[in-house]
Amino acid sequence: MLNLACRCLSGILLLCFTAVALGAEPPKKLSFELDVQPVLAANGCSVGACHGKSRGQNGFQLSLLSFDPNFDYDALTQHARGRRLFLAAPERSLLLQKGAGLVPHGGGQRLDPEGADFALLRDWIAGGAVRRIENEPTLVGVTLQPTQVALAAREKLQIVVTATYSDGSQRDVTARTAFQSNEPAIVAVDKGGLITAGALPGEATLMARYMTVIATCNVAIPVSGDVDAAQYAALPRKNFIDGLVWNKLQSQGLLPSQPCDDATFLRRAHLDVIGRLPTADEVRSFLADTKSDKREKLIDDLLARPEYVDHWAGKWADLLRPNPYRVGIKTVMAMDTWIRDSLRENKPYDQFVREIVTAEGSTWKNGAAVVFRDRREPAELTTMISQLFLGTRLDCAKCHHHPFEKWSQDDFYSFAAYFSRVGRKGTGLSPPISGSEEFILLGKPVKVTHPATGAEMSPKPLYGSAPPIEEGADPRRALADWITSDQNEFFVQTIANRIWAELMGRGLVEPVDDLRATNPPSNPALLTALGNHLREQKYDQKKLIRAICTSHVYGLNVKPEGSNVQDTKNFSRRYRTRMRAEVLADAICDITGLPEKYEAMPAESRASQLWTTRIDSLTLDTFGRPDPNQDPPCERLADGAVTQALHLMNSKTIQGKVTSDDGVANKLAKSERSPDQIVEELYMLCYGRLPDAAERDIGAQVFARPETSRRQSAEDLLWALLNTPEFFFQR
Repeated sequence: MLNLACRCLSGILLLCFTAVALGAEPPKKLSFELDVQPVLAANGCSVGACHGKSRGQNGFQLSLLSFDPNFDYDALTQHARGRRLFLAAPERSLLLQKGAGLVPHGGGQRLDPEGADFALLRDWIAGGAVRRIENEPTLVGVTLQPTQVALAAREKLQIVVTATYSDGSQRDVTARTAFQSNEPAIVAVDKGGLITAGALPGEATLMARYMTVIATCNVAIPVSGDVDAAQYAALPRKNFIDGLVWNKLQSQGLLPSQPCDDATFLRRAHLDVIGRLPTADEVRSFLADTKSDKREKLIDDLLARPEYVDHWAGKWADLLRPNPYRVGIKTVMAMDTWIRDSLRENKPYDQFVREIVTAEGSTWKNGAAVVFRDRREPAELTTMISQLFLGTRLDCAKCHHHPFEKWSQDDFYSFAAYFSRVGRKGTGLSPPISGSEEFILLGKPVKVTHPATGAEMSPKPLYGSAPPIEEGADPRRALADWITSDQNEFFVQTIANRIWAELMGRGLVEPVDDLRATNPPSNPALLTALGNHLREQKYDQKKLIRAICTSHVYGLNVKPEGSNVQDTKNFSRRYRTRMRAEVLADAICDITGLPEKYEAMPAESRASQLWTTRIDSLTLDTFGRPDPNQDPPCERLADGAVTQALHLMNSKTIQGKVTSDDGVANKLAKSERSPDQIVEELYMLCYGRLPDAAERDIGAQVFARPETSRRQSAEDLLWALLNTPEFFFQR
C-alpha cells in the first residue's frame, strides 16, 4: 500500500515538473466550494434521489444539495482511499468517468465530456483538488432578474441568476442553478432558466436555487382582453378587504361574480361562524327582513352565540390535541376545556399563544401544558411551535439544509435550544394507558447539540432579534416575547391566513402553515393587511372574523361568471367547500330532530362538543375527522370521496333518523300541513332556502304517488335532499 502511494505521488510530481520544464502554464486554481460544488448540485449529484440521500448511493454520499462543503470534500478526496480522484491523470478520475457516462453509472450521464462542467472539474483536479484558494470570498446572496413579470400566453422569457460574493464580485450562475415552478401547467421553466407561459391564464412562482440560496420570480398570465378600469372602480367596498381583492383581480383582468342571495348568505354564515344550519324560522325571519344592514347584524349575532366556541374549538383541537391513549384521558380533557374556555372568554390570540409556549403546572389543571407532555424533546417542540404559530415548516432543517428555504441545521437547533429547560415531574408516558398527572416546570439545562458539528447551541430566533434571557429564567419566556412581538409579521399573518382559509374556502397561502418565499401568498398586500388588522384590534380573533364576513368579497356567489371560471385562488367568487365532519353530523341531527348518542358524553351532546377523536362515529370518520393515532397538528382533507356518498345513502344510523317515529318526517306527515308546506319546510331545513317552482312540482309528485303513504313520501323526500351536493357542500 505504501509503495502504491509513493508511485502515485511520484507520478504527480513528475507531471508537475514536466509542465514547469516545458514552460506550460499551471492549471488555474479553482475553489471547491465556489466552483466545484455548484457543478455537483446543478447536475443532480447531490439531490435526494442520488448521492444526497441519507446513506448516499452505492457507497458514495454527498450532503443534500451540497450544504456541507467539508463533508463533500472529504467524500471526494478521502473516502474510499481517494479512489474517486486521479490527480496524475484527471480525465481518468472516477468522478469524471462515471459522471460523463464513460463507465457504467447508475445515475446515467450527468456531464458532457465536451462541456464546461466537465472541463471545470478536470481543471480542479489538475490543479491539485484544493479545498480553498487564497483570499477566497464567500457567497452572500443571489438575485434573479426579473423578479416579477406578466407574459402573454405561450410567450417565452430567459431569466438570469447572479451570485454576489463577499469581495463584491458577481457571477452569472444561471447555468448552474436549479429551477422549479410551483404551477408547471401555468408557467414552465427548463434547466437553463427559459420560462414558457402556458395557454391558460394564471399565476406561478419560479424558484431558482443556487447552492443553499433561493430567489423567486412571480409570473402572471392575465386574461386576454382589456377590462375598463371604471368597472373596478364601481365595485362595492365595504371594508379594506374588498379594495385589495379588486386590485388583484384588476391585475389579472378578472371580474368578480355577482353577490349571493340572502338565503345562501344566511346558510353560509351559519356554517362558517358557528358550524350549524339555520332553523326554518331563522330562514323565514332573515328573508323577511328588509333592513340594509341585516347581513352585518347577522354576523354580530352569530359571533355572540355559544356555538361559536364549540365550532372554533374543534379547529384548534385538530392542531393541538394529542392521543388520549398516549398522554392520558384526563389530560386531554383538560386541554379541551382550556381551549374552549379560551375561546369563551375571547382571549386575545397573542395571550393564547403565550400561554401555550410558556405553559407550566399540572397537566390535569392547565390544558396548555399538555403540549409539553405530548412533545418531550426540544426538536419535537421546535417543529410544532414553528409550524403552528409562525407558518414555518422546519422539519427538513432537522437533518439538512431546507431544500426550499433558507433554514439550516444551525437555525433549527438554535431554535430548539429555547426548550432546553423544559422539566417534568411525575410519571412519564406509558401508552396505551398514561393516566398519571405530570407537572411541567423549569428544569435543569439540557444541552442541545448540532448533530453534524457536535457544538452546543444557544437559543436564537429564526430571524430578527429576541429579548435576552435573564439569568435563571425559562428561555421560553423570551421565545414567547419574540413570537408574539408586534414586529413579527409571520405571527399575525399565519393566524390571519388560517382564519381566511376557514371562511373563504382556501388560504391566501396553501398549505395554510407553509409561509415561505417559494410559496408566496396569492395576494401579499391582503395578507399583510389582515395581519395588521388583527394586531390593531389587539389580537381579537372575532374582530378579524367579522371583518372578513362583512366584506363584499365574502358574500360573492359560487357561480363563476365570464373569465373567472378559471380563477382558483384570487377570490373572484366563492369557492365551494364540503361540510366539516362534525358540522355535517350535527346538521343531520338538527334536520331530523334526533340527537346522536356519543360514548363518554352527556345526553344530547353535539359532535362539535366531543373532546377526543377516540369516540366512535362512523359518520365522523367517513367525512374526514383526524385519525386518532395521528400526531398534531392534523390536516383534514376537504375532498369528497365515494365512501361519503355511499355512507349518506346506506348508513343505518341516518336511515334510522329519517324513518324514526320521533323524527321530523313523521311529525310533518302527522301535522295539518299541506304537501306543499311540508316540501317547503324540508327545503328550508336542509338547504336554508325556499324551493323554486320546479322543486315544488317535484315535491307534489312525490306526495301524489298512490302507492306510498304521506309519511313514506316525507321520508323519501328528506332522504333524497340529504343525498344531494347542495346539502353537504357549503355554497
